[in-house]
Amino acid sequence: MQTSRPANILNFFIAGINYKKTDAGTRGNFAINSDQYEHLLSIAPTCKLDSFFVLSTCNRTEIYGFAEDASQLIDLLCTQTTGDKETFSRLAYIKQGDDAIEHLFNVGAGLDSQILGDYEVIGQIKQAVKLSRDRGFINCFLDRLVNSVLQTSKIIKNDTALSGGTVSVSFAAVQYIKEHFEEIAGKKILLVGTGKIGRSTCKNLVDYLGTTDITLINRSEEKAVALAAELGLQHAAMSRLEPCIADADIILTATNAGQPTILSSYVQNKGTKLIIDLSVPYNVDPLVKQLPGISLVNVDDLSRLKDNTLQKREAEAPKAKLIIAEQIIVFMDWYHMRKNAPALRAIKTKLNEISAGQHAAANGAGVCPLVKIEEKIQRVINGIANKMRSHNRQGCHYIEAINEFMNAG
Repeated sequence: MQTSRPANILNFFIAGINYKKTDAGTRGNFAINSDQYEHLLSIAPTCKLDSFFVLSTCNRTEIYGFAEDASQLIDLLCTQTTGDKETFSRLAYIKQGDDAIEHLFNVGAGLDSQILGDYEVIGQIKQAVKLSRDRGFINCFLDRLVNSVLQTSKIIKNDTALSGGTVSVSFAAVQYIKEHFEEIAGKKILLVGTGKIGRSTCKNLVDYLGTTDITLINRSEEKAVALAAELGLQHAAMSRLEPCIADADIILTATNAGQPTILSSYVQNKGTKLIIDLSVPYNVDPLVKQLPGISLVNVDDLSRLKDNTLQKREAEAPKAKLIIAEQIIVFMDWYHMRKNAPALRAIKTKLNEISAGQHAAANGAGVCPLVKIEEKIQRVINGIANKMRSHNRQGCHYIEAINEFMNAG
């Protein structure tokens, strides 16, 4: 589906919902898993869409792409969501052109994350774009834009302290545990889900709680086995989920299951437990919260934790925004030059035709060598390209280039 024709920036949109206006439960109704993403890609041509990607995380669900109108992107997205397109449209922010570009830069830098500077979003952007690229749904504009966003994020990480310290959703979970348990020794921990978030959470549990009394369960058991071996932990099969839950004091879940994995019946009358749900959509039955002795927190609860690291990050935000502004200028220079490429090719072709005609008419006598002519043409093209960057008058430049070539020595 990928095309190489210059893209019109006014047809570039982002439509999305995030933590600012919706809670985790609502975001869960619009979360997109990998199977749903594949189906979106398969039906996109019928919606007349050929370049887009979907970013679905615990913070947000956003669709970026080229369309006649943002409603095309929303219609496609909501074919696979539990929530309907009317609700999504009512809650969504829609940005177009320059604003959509700036938004993606901010997201990639962690400036728009629920926990400021959370760097995990970069891996999520890479994965989302890869899925679309593998199926041919990333055009030249999106490819260049995403690469610019990734490069800018790297500059911000290296040149500022926006992602300094250790603050992420997975680390916030560990902080919460430390604040609510004076003594971790003797507490049994169960982690359900060993994907990207689960793996990060697991390492934080080991590093900052100093415990290895952790059991891992994952739907693909080999992932749990490998991580348990790497960190010296225990693992269990998914078929052992209910007894492992009953035995645990602290339970964390980080899966992409579409339905709750932890049911109220699993924890009812099973003693005091802390359950941390890092998943969107929720992986814990909401009825669990009503049970005596059970404390249930989710990603929105964790994001409210504040500490000195976050205050330091907030002080770095202006530096990050300045870097983004500089990198957007670089990207827009590339965009404008690419947009003018067809006109520049047409001018160069015409100048070559004029030169060839002059050479033939003179039969080679008194005419500059071909190498000199090529240099002359390139100087004219370079000059016109610079003027096109600041003036959108291609027809005038076409005539100007021919006159400049004819009058050049």
